[in-house]
Amino acid sequence: MRVMPSDDPILIQVPETLETERLFLTCARAGDGIALNLAVVGAIEHLRPWMPWARDIPSAEQSEAVARRMQAQFLLREHLAYFVRLRGPDGRPGRMIGGAGLHTLEWKVRRYEIGYWLAPEFTGHGLAAEAVVALTRLGFEHLHARRMEIRTDARNVASRGVAERCGFTLEGVLRQDALDVKGLPSDTCVYGMTGVDQLLAPTPR
Repeated sequence: MRVMPSDDPILIQVPETLETERLFLTCARAGDGIALNLAVVGAIEHLRPWMPWARDIPSAEQSEAVARRMQAQFLLREHLAYFVRLRGPDGRPGRMIGGAGLHTLEWKVRRYEIGYWLAPEFTGHGLAAEAVVALTRLGFEHLHARRMEIRTDARNVASRGVAERCGFTLEGVLRQDALDVKGLPSDTCVYGMTGVDQLLAPTPR
């Protein structure tokens, strides 16, 4: 059995691209800022109630800076962020429609938290669940996770639905655990999974 290095996460090999039936998840690279900006600006009203970083409309230059920081964080194994792209007619990565990745990386414990967002016109088709399944498999099968988590605002019904359709178990609700985008106390739902055998693969909708 392959043993994952635990003394220095930067030595851990992490795939830069994940493929699913309909998607490519690609790590950020310099030059991705324009595509990222188009995706974020088009989704800003949809994201604003849940994402603190979506409060203001970013410039293309700001989005490029975000992409480059994500690239650096990926290489340092601080945040494994991927851009979600549709699979094009030629089978290659196409339009960027969102983001997903692993953050709150507890390398020694091997606990990783999944985050995700999609542009509104691409929600409701099982694409977020498809990305979550790919990231969950990355965690358990490649990064030897003992535990995968999804944490979401208790009022975010859509995000909670993604977690539940993928087989994550609601383990508890942390009351007034965080501040929402308006600075008001909010509750956090904690979903967990401790083995890839618990993972469900929702059918495309």
